[in-house]
Amino acid sequence: MTELEQPELLYRDRQVLVPRTGAWVRHILLLVITFFTATLAGSMFPFGPFDTFPEADPQTLQEIFAFLLTLPERYVGLIAGAVANLYNNPAHLIYGLEFSVPLIFILICHEMGHYIACRIYRVDATLPFFLPTPPMIGPAGTFGAFIKILSPMPSRKAVFDIGVAGPIAGFVALIPIAIIGLATMETASAAQLSSPGPITFTDPLFMRFIGALIGSDPTIGIGNAFYFAAWVGLLVTAVNLIPSGQLDGGHAIYAVFGERVHYWTGRIAFALMATLSVLGMYFFNSPSGFLIAIILAVMMRIRHPQPWDMTPLDTKRKLIAAVTAVIFILSFVPFPIRVN
Repeated sequence: MTELEQPELLYRDRQVLVPRTGAWVRHILLLVITFFTATLAGSMFPFGPFDTFPEADPQTLQEIFAFLLTLPERYVGLIAGAVANLYNNPAHLIYGLEFSVPLIFILICHEMGHYIACRIYRVDATLPFFLPTPPMIGPAGTFGAFIKILSPMPSRKAVFDIGVAGPIAGFVALIPIAIIGLATMETASAAQLSSPGPITFTDPLFMRFIGALIGSDPTIGIGNAFYFAAWVGLLVTAVNLIPSGQLDGGHAIYAVFGERVHYWTGRIAFALMATLSVLGMYFFNSPSGFLIAIILAVMMRIRHPQPWDMTPLDTKRKLIAAVTAVIFILSFVPFPIRVN
Protein backbone atom coordinates (compact mmCIF):
# COMPACT_ATOMS: atom_id res chain seq x y z
CA MET A 1 0.00 0.00 0.00
CA THR A 2 1.08 3.56 -0.62
CA GLU A 3 0.99 6.12 2.19
CA LEU A 4 -2.19 7.63 0.70
CA GLU A 5 -3.87 4.21 0.99
CA GLN A 6 -3.06 4.03 4.69
CA PRO A 7 -4.79 7.05 6.29
CA GLU A 8 -3.52 6.32 9.80
CA LEU A 9 0.08 6.38 8.53
CA LEU A 10 -0.67 9.66 6.79
CA TYR A 11 -2.18 11.09 10.00
CA ARG A 12 0.52 9.76 12.33
CA ASP A 13 3.02 12.54 11.71
CA ARG A 14 0.70 15.39 10.70
CA GLN A 15 0.69 18.61 12.66
CA VAL A 16 -2.47 19.06 14.71
CA LEU A 17 -3.96 22.53 15.01
CA VAL A 18 -3.01 24.15 18.32
CA PRO A 19 -5.65 26.42 19.93
CA ARG A 20 -4.65 30.07 19.85
CA THR A 21 -4.88 32.48 22.77
CA GLY A 22 -8.18 33.90 21.50
CA ALA A 23 -9.70 30.41 21.35
CA TRP A 24 -8.61 29.67 24.92
CA VAL A 25 -10.17 32.95 26.12
CA ARG A 26 -13.44 32.25 24.28
CA HIS A 27 -13.79 28.69 25.56
CA ILE A 28 -12.80 29.55 29.13
CA LEU A 29 -15.31 32.43 29.10
CA LEU A 30 -18.08 30.03 28.03
CA LEU A 31 -17.00 27.63 30.78
CA VAL A 32 -17.12 30.39 33.42
CA ILE A 33 -20.57 31.56 32.29
CA THR A 34 -21.81 27.95 32.30
CA PHE A 35 -20.40 27.46 35.80
CA PHE A 36 -22.35 30.54 36.96
CA THR A 37 -25.65 29.54 35.31
CA ALA A 38 -25.30 25.95 36.60
CA THR A 39 -24.65 27.21 40.14
CA LEU A 40 -27.69 29.45 39.90
CA ALA A 41 -29.83 26.61 38.51
CA GLY A 42 -28.59 24.24 41.19
CA SER A 43 -29.87 26.55 43.93
CA MET A 44 -33.30 26.92 42.31
CA PHE A 45 -36.34 24.75 41.70
CA PRO A 46 -36.46 21.92 40.69
CA PHE A 47 -32.96 21.05 41.97
CA GLY A 48 -32.46 23.48 44.85
CA PRO A 49 -34.26 25.16 47.73
CA PHE A 50 -34.91 28.62 46.20
CA ASP A 51 -38.56 29.15 45.21
CA THR A 52 -39.55 30.07 41.67
CA PHE A 53 -42.42 32.20 40.39
CA PRO A 54 -45.13 33.27 42.80
CA GLU A 55 -48.13 31.01 42.35
CA ALA A 56 -50.46 32.07 39.53
CA ASP A 57 -53.55 30.33 38.26
CA PRO A 58 -55.05 32.42 35.42
CA GLN A 59 -58.50 31.19 34.40
CA THR A 60 -60.03 33.59 31.89
CA LEU A 61 -58.51 34.60 28.56
CA GLN A 62 -57.89 38.07 29.94
CA GLU A 63 -56.03 36.67 32.96
CA ILE A 64 -53.97 34.34 30.75
CA PHE A 65 -53.08 37.22 28.42
CA ALA A 66 -52.09 39.42 31.36
CA PHE A 67 -49.99 36.61 32.82
CA LEU A 68 -48.13 36.11 29.53
CA LEU A 69 -47.47 39.83 29.22
CA THR A 70 -45.88 39.94 32.68
CA LEU A 71 -43.95 36.68 32.21
CA PRO A 72 -40.65 38.32 31.06
CA GLU A 73 -40.79 40.75 33.97
CA ARG A 74 -41.51 37.91 36.39
CA TYR A 75 -38.61 35.90 35.00
CA VAL A 76 -36.13 38.78 35.30
CA GLY A 77 -37.31 39.35 38.86
CA LEU A 78 -36.89 35.66 39.63
CA ILE A 79 -33.31 35.56 38.33
CA ALA A 80 -32.41 38.78 40.16
CA GLY A 81 -33.85 37.31 43.35
CA ALA A 82 -31.94 34.06 42.85
CA VAL A 83 -28.65 35.94 42.36
CA ALA A 84 -29.30 38.00 45.49
CA ASN A 85 -30.16 34.81 47.34
CA LEU A 86 -26.79 33.27 46.45
CA TYR A 87 -25.04 36.41 47.69
CA ASN A 88 -26.97 36.64 50.97
CA ASN A 89 -27.52 32.97 51.81
CA PRO A 90 -24.26 30.98 52.15
CA ALA A 91 -26.14 27.68 52.63
CA HIS A 92 -27.90 28.07 49.28
CA LEU A 93 -24.63 29.10 47.61
CA ILE A 94 -22.92 25.97 48.93
CA TYR A 95 -25.83 23.85 47.71
CA GLY A 96 -25.59 25.45 44.27
CA LEU A 97 -21.84 24.77 44.14
CA GLU A 98 -22.38 21.17 45.24
CA PHE A 99 -24.52 20.85 42.10
CA SER A 100 -22.50 22.87 39.59
CA VAL A 101 -18.96 21.70 40.43
CA PRO A 102 -19.72 17.96 40.00
CA LEU A 103 -21.85 18.64 36.91
CA ILE A 104 -19.14 20.73 35.23
CA PHE A 105 -16.60 18.05 36.18
CA ILE A 106 -18.73 15.38 34.42
CA LEU A 107 -19.12 17.54 31.31
CA ILE A 108 -15.39 18.34 31.19
CA CYS A 109 -14.49 14.65 31.49
CA HIS A 110 -16.95 13.79 28.73
CA GLU A 111 -15.65 16.40 26.28
CA MET A 112 -11.99 15.84 27.12
CA GLY A 113 -12.51 12.15 26.39
CA HIS A 114 -13.45 13.18 22.84
CA TYR A 115 -10.70 15.81 22.62
CA ILE A 116 -7.87 13.57 23.82
CA ALA A 117 -8.99 10.79 21.44
CA CYS A 118 -8.90 13.34 18.61
CA ARG A 119 -5.35 14.29 19.56
CA ILE A 120 -4.29 10.64 19.65
CA TYR A 121 -5.56 10.14 16.11
CA ARG A 122 -4.15 13.51 14.97
CA VAL A 123 -7.65 14.76 14.13
CA ASP A 124 -8.15 18.51 14.35
CA ALA A 125 -10.82 19.54 16.85
CA THR A 126 -11.83 22.61 18.80
CA LEU A 127 -11.67 22.92 22.56
CA PRO A 128 -15.02 22.13 24.23
CA PHE A 129 -17.80 24.64 23.67
CA PHE A 130 -19.84 24.85 26.89
CA LEU A 131 -23.47 25.89 26.39
CA PRO A 132 -24.81 28.09 29.20
CA THR A 133 -28.56 28.56 29.41
CA PRO A 134 -30.77 30.72 31.64
CA PRO A 135 -32.09 28.67 34.58
CA MET A 136 -35.51 27.06 33.99
CA ILE A 137 -35.09 27.54 30.22
CA GLY A 138 -32.26 25.05 30.36
CA PRO A 139 -33.20 23.55 33.77
CA ALA A 140 -29.62 22.65 34.76
CA GLY A 141 -28.22 25.99 33.58
CA THR A 142 -26.61 24.32 30.57
CA PHE A 143 -27.38 22.27 27.49
CA GLY A 144 -24.06 20.48 27.92
CA ALA A 145 -21.00 20.93 25.74
CA PHE A 146 -19.55 19.80 22.44
CA ILE A 147 -16.36 19.83 20.40
CA LYS A 148 -16.27 20.52 16.69
CA ILE A 149 -14.15 18.19 14.56
CA LEU A 150 -12.31 20.12 11.86
CA SER A 151 -10.60 17.45 9.76
CA PRO A 152 -11.64 14.13 8.16
CA MET A 153 -11.64 10.93 10.20
CA PRO A 154 -8.85 8.58 9.13
CA SER A 155 -10.69 5.29 9.85
CA ARG A 156 -13.74 3.59 11.32
CA LYS A 157 -11.55 2.76 14.31
CA ALA A 158 -10.93 6.47 14.87
CA VAL A 159 -14.66 7.24 14.50
CA PHE A 160 -15.47 4.63 17.13
CA ASP A 161 -12.74 5.55 19.61
CA ILE A 162 -13.44 9.28 19.39
CA GLY A 163 -17.20 8.70 19.62
CA VAL A 164 -17.28 6.44 22.68
CA ALA A 165 -14.38 8.06 24.58
CA GLY A 166 -16.64 10.92 25.72
CA PRO A 167 -19.59 9.03 27.21
CA ILE A 168 -17.34 6.42 28.80
CA ALA A 169 -15.17 9.11 30.44
CA GLY A 170 -18.24 11.05 31.60
CA PHE A 171 -19.90 7.90 32.96
CA VAL A 172 -16.79 6.93 34.94
CA ALA A 173 -16.56 10.50 36.29
CA LEU A 174 -20.15 10.49 37.57
CA ILE A 175 -19.88 7.18 39.47
CA PRO A 176 -18.30 8.66 42.65
CA ILE A 177 -20.68 11.63 42.46
CA ALA A 178 -23.68 9.29 42.29
CA ILE A 179 -22.33 7.29 45.25
CA ILE A 180 -21.91 10.48 47.33
CA GLY A 181 -25.39 11.66 46.39
CA LEU A 182 -27.04 8.35 47.27
CA ALA A 183 -25.00 7.82 50.46
CA THR A 184 -25.96 11.27 51.81
CA MET A 185 -29.59 11.11 50.67
CA GLU A 186 -32.18 11.62 53.40
CA THR A 187 -35.13 9.25 53.61
CA ALA A 188 -38.46 10.87 52.83
CA SER A 189 -41.13 10.88 55.51
CA ALA A 190 -44.47 9.15 55.03
CA ALA A 191 -46.12 12.53 54.46
CA GLN A 192 -43.57 13.47 51.80
CA LEU A 193 -44.03 10.13 50.02
CA SER A 194 -47.80 10.46 50.02
CA SER A 195 -47.68 14.06 48.82
CA PRO A 196 -44.76 14.48 46.38
CA GLY A 197 -43.72 17.83 44.98
CA PRO A 198 -44.81 19.21 41.61
CA ILE A 199 -42.04 17.34 39.77
CA THR A 200 -40.76 13.77 40.20
CA PHE A 201 -37.40 12.70 38.79
CA THR A 202 -37.31 9.16 37.42
CA ASP A 203 -34.36 7.16 38.73
CA PRO A 204 -32.22 5.56 36.00
CA LEU A 205 -31.32 1.88 36.45
CA PHE A 206 -27.78 2.92 37.38
CA MET A 207 -29.02 4.92 40.37
CA ARG A 208 -31.15 2.02 41.56
CA PHE A 209 -28.27 -0.41 41.10
CA ILE A 210 -25.80 1.74 43.07
CA GLY A 211 -28.46 2.43 45.68
CA ALA A 212 -29.00 -1.30 46.15
CA LEU A 213 -25.25 -1.85 46.55
CA ILE A 214 -24.82 0.79 49.26
CA GLY A 215 -28.23 0.33 50.93
CA SER A 216 -29.81 3.63 49.87
CA ASP A 217 -33.08 3.37 47.95
CA PRO A 218 -33.49 6.46 45.72
CA THR A 219 -37.22 5.77 45.30
CA ILE A 220 -37.82 6.75 48.95
CA GLY A 221 -35.05 9.31 49.27
CA ILE A 222 -34.92 13.09 48.97
CA GLY A 223 -32.64 14.19 46.17
CA ASN A 224 -29.64 16.37 47.01
CA ALA A 225 -27.21 18.41 44.90
CA PHE A 226 -24.79 15.53 44.25
CA TYR A 227 -27.62 13.20 43.30
CA PHE A 228 -29.08 15.73 40.85
CA ALA A 229 -25.65 16.43 39.30
CA ALA A 230 -25.18 12.71 38.66
CA TRP A 231 -28.78 12.46 37.41
CA VAL A 232 -28.20 15.22 34.85
CA GLY A 233 -24.88 13.57 33.90
CA LEU A 234 -26.69 10.29 33.23
CA LEU A 235 -29.31 12.10 31.14
CA VAL A 236 -26.57 13.76 29.06
CA THR A 237 -24.86 10.38 28.64
CA ALA A 238 -28.09 8.67 27.57
CA VAL A 239 -29.03 11.34 25.02
CA ASN A 240 -25.53 11.31 23.53
CA LEU A 241 -25.58 7.53 23.17
CA ILE A 242 -28.80 7.42 21.14
CA PRO A 243 -27.72 5.84 17.82
CA SER A 244 -28.53 8.76 15.55
CA GLY A 245 -26.70 11.26 13.35
CA GLN A 246 -23.49 12.60 14.81
CA LEU A 247 -24.39 11.91 18.40
CA ASP A 248 -21.83 9.70 20.14
CA GLY A 249 -24.11 6.69 19.74
CA GLY A 250 -24.44 7.53 16.05
CA HIS A 251 -20.65 7.46 15.66
CA ALA A 252 -20.50 4.09 17.43
CA ILE A 253 -23.27 2.53 15.31
CA TYR A 254 -21.69 3.83 12.11
CA ALA A 255 -18.27 2.46 13.08
CA VAL A 256 -19.58 -0.96 14.12
CA PHE A 257 -22.29 -1.63 11.52
CA GLY A 258 -21.73 0.82 8.69
CA GLU A 259 -23.69 3.54 6.91
CA ARG A 260 -26.87 1.59 6.08
CA VAL A 261 -27.57 0.47 9.65
CA HIS A 262 -26.68 3.99 10.89
CA TYR A 263 -29.28 5.42 8.50
CA TRP A 264 -32.08 3.21 9.82
CA THR A 265 -31.22 3.36 13.53
CA GLY A 266 -31.50 7.15 13.38
CA ARG A 267 -34.99 6.96 11.94
CA ILE A 268 -36.11 4.20 14.29
CA ALA A 269 -34.76 6.15 17.28
CA PHE A 270 -36.69 9.25 16.21
CA ALA A 271 -39.93 7.29 15.70
CA LEU A 272 -39.60 5.61 19.11
CA MET A 273 -38.75 8.87 20.89
CA ALA A 274 -41.59 10.74 19.21
CA THR A 275 -43.99 8.00 20.33
CA LEU A 276 -42.59 8.02 23.87
CA SER A 277 -42.94 11.81 23.96
CA VAL A 278 -46.66 11.61 23.23
CA LEU A 279 -47.20 8.73 25.68
CA GLY A 280 -45.18 10.53 28.35
CA MET A 281 -47.23 13.69 27.97
CA TYR A 282 -50.52 11.77 28.01
CA PHE A 283 -49.85 9.45 30.96
CA PHE A 284 -47.34 11.39 33.09
CA ASN A 285 -47.65 15.06 32.03
CA SER A 286 -43.99 14.68 31.07
CA PRO A 287 -42.88 17.09 28.32
CA SER A 288 -39.19 16.16 28.55
CA GLY A 289 -39.26 13.68 25.65
CA PHE A 290 -40.23 16.31 23.09
CA LEU A 291 -36.86 18.09 23.32
CA ILE A 292 -35.02 14.80 22.73
CA ALA A 293 -37.32 14.04 19.79
CA ILE A 294 -36.52 17.45 18.26
CA ILE A 295 -32.79 16.79 18.67
CA LEU A 296 -33.18 13.42 16.94
CA ALA A 297 -35.22 14.99 14.13
CA VAL A 298 -32.31 17.35 13.44
CA MET A 299 -29.68 14.61 13.77
CA MET A 300 -31.60 12.32 11.42
CA ARG A 301 -31.04 14.80 8.61
CA ILE A 302 -27.28 15.19 9.15
CA ARG A 303 -25.25 12.84 6.99
CA HIS A 304 -22.40 11.07 8.77
CA PRO A 305 -18.99 11.84 7.20
CA GLN A 306 -17.30 8.79 5.71
CA PRO A 307 -13.80 8.00 7.04
CA TRP A 308 -11.03 7.23 4.58
CA ASP A 309 -10.40 3.70 5.85
CA MET A 310 -13.56 1.57 6.11
CA THR A 311 -11.82 -1.52 7.55
CA PRO A 312 -14.24 -3.23 10.01
CA LEU A 313 -13.58 -2.95 13.73
CA ASP A 314 -11.63 -5.57 15.65
CA THR A 315 -13.16 -7.83 18.33
CA LYS A 316 -11.85 -5.68 21.19
CA ARG A 317 -13.73 -2.63 19.97
CA LYS A 318 -16.89 -4.66 19.38
CA LEU A 319 -16.73 -5.72 23.04
CA ILE A 320 -16.30 -2.06 24.05
CA ALA A 321 -19.36 -1.29 21.90
CA ALA A 322 -21.33 -3.85 23.94
CA VAL A 323 -20.15 -2.18 27.18
CA THR A 324 -21.22 1.19 25.79
CA ALA A 325 -24.67 -0.26 25.04
CA VAL A 326 -24.90 -1.36 28.69
CA ILE A 327 -24.00 2.19 29.79
CA PHE A 328 -26.85 3.49 27.63
CA ILE A 329 -29.32 1.03 29.18
CA LEU A 330 -28.21 1.99 32.70
CA SER A 331 -28.51 5.72 31.92
CA PHE A 332 -31.66 5.99 29.78
CA VAL A 333 -35.14 6.58 31.17
CA PRO A 334 -38.09 7.03 28.77
CA PHE A 335 -39.79 9.66 30.95
CA PRO A 336 -37.04 11.54 32.86
CA ILE A 337 -39.38 14.06 34.53
CA ARG A 338 -42.99 13.54 35.61
CA VAL A 339 -45.22 16.47 36.43
CA ASN A 340 -47.51 15.63 39.35
